[in-house]
Amino acid sequence: MTSWDRAAPKPGRFGLTGDRAQEQLVAAGWWNTTGPVEASVPILLALSRVPDPDAALLSIERMREVDEASWSELNSALHTDAGLRARLLAILGGSTTLSDFLVSNPGAWRGLVEPARAGVESYTARLREALRDDGSLLQGKDAVRALRQGYRGLLVEIAAADLAFLVEPDLGQPSYTEVTTWLTELAEAVLRVALDVAWLECGGDDGSTRLAVIAMGKTGGRELNYVSDVDIIFVGEGDNALATRVASGMMRLVGASCFEVDAALRPEGKAGALVRTIDGHAAYYKKWARTWEFQALLKARPVAGDEELGAQYAEIVTPLVWSAAERENFVVDVQSMRRKVENHVPADIADRELKLGRGGLRDVEFAVQLLQLVHGRADPELRSPSTMEALEALGSGGYVGRSDVAELESAYRFLRSLEHRLQLHRLRRTHLFPDADDVDELRWLARSIGLKPQRGRSAGEVLLGEFRKKMQAVRRLHEKLFYRPLLESVARVPTEALRLTTDEAKRRLAALGYTAPDGALNHIKALTSGMSRRASIQQTLLPVLLDRFADTPDPDGGLLAYRKVSEALAETPWYLRVLRDEGAVVDNLATVLGTSKLIPELLMRAPEVLRLLGKPAELTGKDPDEVAVSLRKAVARHTFVHSAVPTARSLRRHEMLRVACADLLGLMPVPEVCAALSSVWAAVLQATLDVAQRRKGEDVARVAVVGMGRLGGSELGYGSDADVLFVCEPCEGVSEGEAVRYATEVASMVSRLLGSPSQDPPLTVDADLRPEGRQGPLVRTLESYRAYYQRWSEVWEAQALLRARPVAGDPDLCDRFVEMIDPVRYPGGGISATQAREVRRIKARVDTERLPRGTDPRTNTKLGTGGLGDVEWTAQLLQLLHAHEVPTLRTTSTLDALAALAESGLVEQADADALTEAWLLATKVRNAATLVRGKPVDQIPTSGKELVAVARILGYEADEDPGEFLDAYRRTARRARAVVDRLFYDA
Repeated sequence: MTSWDRAAPKPGRFGLTGDRAQEQLVAAGWWNTTGPVEASVPILLALSRVPDPDAALLSIERMREVDEASWSELNSALHTDAGLRARLLAILGGSTTLSDFLVSNPGAWRGLVEPARAGVESYTARLREALRDDGSLLQGKDAVRALRQGYRGLLVEIAAADLAFLVEPDLGQPSYTEVTTWLTELAEAVLRVALDVAWLECGGDDGSTRLAVIAMGKTGGRELNYVSDVDIIFVGEGDNALATRVASGMMRLVGASCFEVDAALRPEGKAGALVRTIDGHAAYYKKWARTWEFQALLKARPVAGDEELGAQYAEIVTPLVWSAAERENFVVDVQSMRRKVENHVPADIADRELKLGRGGLRDVEFAVQLLQLVHGRADPELRSPSTMEALEALGSGGYVGRSDVAELESAYRFLRSLEHRLQLHRLRRTHLFPDADDVDELRWLARSIGLKPQRGRSAGEVLLGEFRKKMQAVRRLHEKLFYRPLLESVARVPTEALRLTTDEAKRRLAALGYTAPDGALNHIKALTSGMSRRASIQQTLLPVLLDRFADTPDPDGGLLAYRKVSEALAETPWYLRVLRDEGAVVDNLATVLGTSKLIPELLMRAPEVLRLLGKPAELTGKDPDEVAVSLRKAVARHTFVHSAVPTARSLRRHEMLRVACADLLGLMPVPEVCAALSSVWAAVLQATLDVAQRRKGEDVARVAVVGMGRLGGSELGYGSDADVLFVCEPCEGVSEGEAVRYATEVASMVSRLLGSPSQDPPLTVDADLRPEGRQGPLVRTLESYRAYYQRWSEVWEAQALLRARPVAGDPDLCDRFVEMIDPVRYPGGGISATQAREVRRIKARVDTERLPRGTDPRTNTKLGTGGLGDVEWTAQLLQLLHAHEVPTLRTTSTLDALAALAESGLVEQADADALTEAWLLATKVRNAATLVRGKPVDQIPTSGKELVAVARILGYEADEDPGEFLDAYRRTARRARAVVDRLFYDA
């Protein structure tokens, strides 16, 4: 008794669940009363692996009954030949239609003894042999029958080779590309043989008429399915009527025997002539063809008929295909076409439509073809009719990210495999994935592609999950690539501009506005030289960037900055990928690099901000308080001073760059810019103070840092110093002298650490507004400040305290300092007339002595006519006079003070508006000038690229005279000065 006898298994153990399974096995001799025949176990195990074991066993029974005489031979072969067993059973369990063919053609199974012999020539020879009768080809109905029989026999061989791995994994699974190539070669062979028959039926070929068959679509791309229309175009020369009869005869014969032949992609579609001459095609494509027709021609390939004529056709249409992207609205037209196809898919099956649905095969194909047509003009490596080859070339050339290519390739192969299995099952054209409730169909389909149950999920559930994941991935990548804004930009660049000689490139650069074409050309060569992936991506980006830089105030400076940034970030893996994939980033990067000298330097040291250029909400949406907290926490994680302070600098650099980009791009209003810069400066001070106190010990004195000037008013610019006062208070049991010495060491350390040289904009801590100025002690106790202000303070010190705002240090000490200075800066009854005259005298002296020699006072934003000084001194004088009686005037903000003056009636609304407008404009211009020149500056440029750049930041268009900006600034400043004269000097 064998082990099988002891186990006494049922057929269900081998996946056979049919009511007659055991009876069929017994009849085949593979089962007896006690269980399986041991010699037949390999066959039973093979059956258990096929997609539908019951269907396979039924077909075995039918083959046995139809041809009992050959059963012994077949049975023996199934027991001894593992290759035949795998190929035959896989077909019988994978395709009901091909099973029927094997049943109705006894002995046809012998064609599966050897692996399939592929190749167009092999298929053509075997089909001709099937149609040959007494040395000549059959015609009419006999040709239809013979061609159908020969085609099905070869299709069985291909399908068997495709499925055999399911039964015998050692045979290996052919790739998706191999299977589609076999199917395409078989279709080509059919077209060739059918064309020969059609010539015979029309009287033969006397050589005066020529006809070529051009494959389109999946046939042209060598990507045919098991069941698919074969798209073709006919080209003829000579007797057009004869050529048309031959073409029609070929289509009838193939359609009746093998597959549908569709010639609707010809010029004018079904309404156009079936056969046209070379000249007829050329004239149509040059004058009348629509965008989609050039997309279709991408896969055009001669496959049958007159080879020379086919080659001539290809030679004529190829240049037209690779210049199609220059057509007006080309990218938009292709995108619109895809949306139309999508919209025609019924809503109830859209999520199951493998081909046309969202995330389906067409999403991959349209995206790949659009990228090919746009970039293939200059890169011949992309000109493959095969989707998979083109996708690989797009990845190799850097047009698509490697991970995106891998994900798309995997998804495309998976979806095409599902499409093949669904069509092969009953040899019907279908692209519909089974419904989620169709458990049996899902199980069959999962088994047909080799999926097995996993982690408690059935094979069908595994398949359903994988299908949804692949469709989602395809759709995500399709939208990323197909609607990539960069595509439209590249498409608008003329083809000749992508392939210029050196002299032509120089002329084009000069025409675009580059003042030093030789230098620009050197930058381009440096960025694109070599065969690296990085160079390939730069070759794609630069045509667009060159045009973008041409729209900026300084194209040469922008290109130079781009080269420096690219070289600095050469090892940053995502840098070029972001530029390639996100058109908004490219546009905004070109704008900031071609406008500012400050931003490129920051960008090389804070590249992560580059990602935000395509995300305006993230560029502007950070809360200053959250940024400050994050900065302080990040610094606190460092134990050592020399690592903590660079961290603070790095975070400040990041925030300054973020704000600068948002400012330059017009995304952040002036008050928010100033508040954000002030907040990050305060956070840096707090973090550095924390570090210094940890270094010195924290139990000697409490320390507070009070912001003064623009820092206190939250009105810092890009190059502003941090004006501060340092306050301390002894801890319990510590003398005042010890506390001051400790706090002075801490304050000195803070100033030294932040002021040390670096590549970032300077971090200067200025304590010159302290009592007695530079001659006074750096740090005082709270009581010392109180005594000084009560006894010695002058009116200018009260004025300076109007901006005093705690920014770092001990919160309680900060509160008590503010409480102590309020009577000084908001004196009861206001300042006296004598003190008011002193304020005016000091301002007059400042205006006279501090305005740089040779400076035009009309265009100096700080000390010039109607500038920041005029507005701020006016607001501060009125605060000193009236803040004791108007609580809303007790603010460190200039804008808030102006609003309070108008609201309280102390100043006419029109006057407050004039001052507010001037202050905002001067601040905006001052910041813009700093961004443009890369260093702090108060003077507005009055000519050249810098003036153009400042005007552009202020919102003036490229075609507007920057002199209009200067005139507008002067008008605003004059109006403000007139108000200042009345409110400050005449009051």
